[in-house]
Amino acid sequence: MTIKSIFTCIVVCIIIACSSEKQSENDEARLKEIGRKYVVLGLTIGQYDPDFVDAYYGPDSLRPKAVRDTSAFPKDSLILQVSGLQKQIAELVAASTNDTIRSRADWLASQLTAFERRIKIFSGEIAPFDTESKDLFDAVAPVYSEKHFQDLIAKLDGILPGKGPLPDRFQKLATRFLIPKNKIDTVFQVAIAEARKRTLQHYTLPPGENFKLEYVTDKPWSGYNWYKGNYQSLIQINISQPIFIQRAIDLACHEGYPGHHVFNALLEKNVYRDKGSQEISLYPLFSPQSLIAEGSANYGISIAFPGDEQEQYCKQVLMPVAGLDTTGIHAYFEAAKIGSALNYARNEVARGLVNKSMTDKEALRWLTDYCLLTEKGAADYLRFIKKYRSYVINYNYGQDLVKSYIERTSGQDSEKRWKAFEKLLSNPMKASDLMAQKKE
Repeated sequence: MTIKSIFTCIVVCIIIACSSEKQSENDEARLKEIGRKYVVLGLTIGQYDPDFVDAYYGPDSLRPKAVRDTSAFPKDSLILQVSGLQKQIAELVAASTNDTIRSRADWLASQLTAFERRIKIFSGEIAPFDTESKDLFDAVAPVYSEKHFQDLIAKLDGILPGKGPLPDRFQKLATRFLIPKNKIDTVFQVAIAEARKRTLQHYTLPPGENFKLEYVTDKPWSGYNWYKGNYQSLIQINISQPIFIQRAIDLACHEGYPGHHVFNALLEKNVYRDKGSQEISLYPLFSPQSLIAEGSANYGISIAFPGDEQEQYCKQVLMPVAGLDTTGIHAYFEAAKIGSALNYARNEVARGLVNKSMTDKEALRWLTDYCLLTEKGAADYLRFIKKYRSYVINYNYGQDLVKSYIERTSGQDSEKRWKAFEKLLSNPMKASDLMAQKKE
């Protein structure tokens, strides 16, 4: 090859590289504008649907003007805006060769699919449970028969003391480990401090991250994290419901460390502030983002307290703080392991209620017989299902998807699991991304 030919090749390569870089810059600018419109649209929907926006920490300049009359829900106009953004995303994905941009656009498209489904639900247009969950959360949970749960319940017979109906025996055992009302705050402060300490041994969290803890009553949920931005959370614990000793660790991890608080703080730091991806500043509750949020928050319990460490910490630290006798605690935790699998019964109750194939009376029976809830707990969870519908799959199926993803990529190595978990918490992902890894 002559010197002239080599020079020509170099010039061509430079031109191609510059052209590619320019194209990526143009695609980035287009995606940024789509992300901006996505945020504005989500905040607009939230003016009508009070449950739509779970958190927003972006600039106030993107907040739309207050709507005076929120009774006239502009369903068709909102769906038209969703469709317009979906079209722009499809065109961008088809034209772009940048994998990062394509991945980010694909995530936005799934979020917008959830926008449309929630708009329809809010306006009274109802779809079958599995269609709803697929559109909202990018996942369809497996279906289990009543016999499946009856077989699981039967396994409790050799674990629970006493005789009689198994749900009654479980409640009798669980009552021994009910945290006294005057000890709840102390127990939770200790549990959260331990969960935070364990998380900080593996992660460097943003400077100044913190939370405020409040106790509330008459809610359909047992705990809630309201993320406020700037790495701050409000964690609320519902003390109207009975709180058993292991729930202190469950909620400390789920709502705090390494759960929702850490998840939101890492997304804000790594995606919004470091990368400038404006769309992540909006957290729509009914979206694929929630499956990752709830699934990771539940799996985070076993990340922070692997094996029997939750039982041992309760026995050695929390129960003395609460003034509880440890007799029978091992049987309680063994029963709770089966209870984890029984949680899928909640999906079947929600499926039955949404599909109108189950009455409220039957739903309450399932929640007490198979989910081992008290009558008060069952009534509260029925309220939860009627409000949040197919959202219930995010807790159990979401947890199993996250568990499979983390353990498939990290094996039994605890430190590798922490690192893989941090990566999951620091990047916008959805259920189909986790399942795609399984197929590779």
